[in-house]
Amino acid sequence: MTATERPPSTPPMAVRARHAGAGFGAAVLATARPRQWPKNILVFAAPAAAGVLLQPAAAAAAVWAAGVFVLASASTYFINDARDVEADRLHPVKRRRPVAAGRLGVRTSYGIGLGLAVLAAVVALPLGPAMVGVVVLYLALTMGYSLWLKDQPVVELLAVASGFVLRAVAGGTAAGVPLSNWFLLVALFGSLFLVTAKRSAEARNSLARGTTRPVLDGYPSAWLQQILTVSLTGTVLAYASWALQYVGRDVALPVLALSVVPFLAVMLRYSLLVARGDGEAPEDVVFSDRFLLVAGILWAALVGGALYLA
Repeated sequence: MTATERPPSTPPMAVRARHAGAGFGAAVLATARPRQWPKNILVFAAPAAAGVLLQPAAAAAAVWAAGVFVLASASTYFINDARDVEADRLHPVKRRRPVAAGRLGVRTSYGIGLGLAVLAAVVALPLGPAMVGVVVLYLALTMGYSLWLKDQPVVELLAVASGFVLRAVAGGTAAGVPLSNWFLLVALFGSLFLVTAKRSAEARNSLARGTTRPVLDGYPSAWLQQILTVSLTGTVLAYASWALQYVGRDVALPVLALSVVPFLAVMLRYSLLVARGDGEAPEDVVFSDRFLLVAGILWAALVGGALYLA
């Protein structure tokens, strides 16, 4: 080839195919909701609370379990978006989701969701039959939520909260640590508090947007406030009971008891933000509020020091 000759250009069809592949991959990744994956950190809660998270076997099992729940939760997002495609197209924010925007087909989304569900159950096999059972229960619950439960007041709140509790249970199951009653109550009431706060914010913001989810019509604001109060109280009391009556060994009990203070501060601050209208996107609230970050870091330092440095 001479200096004046130009290299052959890439055929337009190949360029379009490359762009289409990149667009499909981006649509799949967006539908999998990477911003929601941090929720699966709950898998580490049980082994961390049991003081075994630094043990290689327990840590590896927890990491594996977290990966399983990334797959399982992603499967739910694909099925949910395919199921709600028409409603999402009328929503000012959700209409940008790949399925609603037409960048990912409805059938394709269903297929990927079911494939990820099967993959999650298969990947859970090395962690034992109990772990597989937890994953299958989670998948059944979340798929039931996407297909029917999400429109049933009260039931849908408990279904979403139970999904978080199952993450915590999965961590204990994978790592082989027993789960105390107080730990389970913290997980249950804490999850119910976050989910109810999200519904409260959605109900308030939907009035401003002029759009609403059908289930929100079944929640009077006074009732949501009652559930917020009950779940907030239950979370704090259950955590205090866990911290003050910890039954493990080699633990700095006074330091663990002191962790109740920043824990309470986190709960009260989050409750205040919800009362001001935040809470629809919990991950945004947690990582954007300086008070929550500082109090959360202090809480984690006290708990970590009490359990692992004693």
